[in-house]
Amino acid sequence: MASPRMSSRASAYSALLPAFIVLAVVYIGSTVWTMWMSLTGSRMLPNNNFVGLRNYEILFSNDRWITSVHNLAFFGVLFVAISLALGFLLAVAIDQKVRSEDSWRSVYLYPYSMSFVVTGLVWQWLLNPTLGIQKLVRDMGFETFTFDWIAHAETVLYCLVIAGVWHAAGLVMAIMLAGLRGVDEDIWKAARVDGLPTWRVYASVVTPMLGASFATAGVLLSTSVVRLYDLSVAMTRGGPGIASEVPAKFVMDHLFERANISLATAAATSMLITVIAVVAPYMYWRTRVAARGRA
Repeated sequence: MASPRMSSRASAYSALLPAFIVLAVVYIGSTVWTMWMSLTGSRMLPNNNFVGLRNYEILFSNDRWITSVHNLAFFGVLFVAISLALGFLLAVAIDQKVRSEDSWRSVYLYPYSMSFVVTGLVWQWLLNPTLGIQKLVRDMGFETFTFDWIAHAETVLYCLVIAGVWHAAGLVMAIMLAGLRGVDEDIWKAARVDGLPTWRVYASVVTPMLGASFATAGVLLSTSVVRLYDLSVAMTRGGPGIASEVPAKFVMDHLFERANISLATAAATSMLITVIAVVAPYMYWRTRVAARGRA
């Protein structure tokens, strides 16, 4: 006769079985299928004609793909750095026990509650030279004012960065604020006794203590960068030309418009490897920290 403990464990496993099946079939299965397709000669329809790494050779000799990777790297560096800095400053501002703190937190977090599509459409309108900020300022009498970054290949990526930071800074603020609220009050009392200026305490004492918060926010932002698609499509459709093309758009275009499954899956697999390269060190670090904590 099975013990109550074994029966309880069996019931728990039975409840989790559907989730395990979904994980194995939908996520792991589709990932393995995608990686296999990237090694075949599939075009409009999938096939099992093995061609090795030929698709990857074609991919990394494709100027459009190289441009999209460069664009993503440029966007990612600015987006992550500015979002972390701005989110931290917003958290510091709210941590000063300001009035209506809940309202300010809601205001800063509100953009993150919207999808990137909505964010892209909002900023597309704001940055449109004939409808948005430029027209508003000119209507106020400054007829020589120019703010048409979204229409030029040299500056369009900065527009994506502006919209992306507006969208994500609130999330970073929430993460940083949680970390700041965990700082021992005795540290601030000691700093006041020593006569240290507030900015020095934040720079030399508090910021190093928020390493976990910075790491968490950095990983979340980095994975958003790799998956970037809807913001680029909603704002610029990859233009002007391919000036704001990103890898995810390259994948979708070759999968659905150019009927090149093998090249699209090769690009998708390359993106997966990039995500793993970002997440794996973070997971290893968290595991080591947890192990030291148990010890």
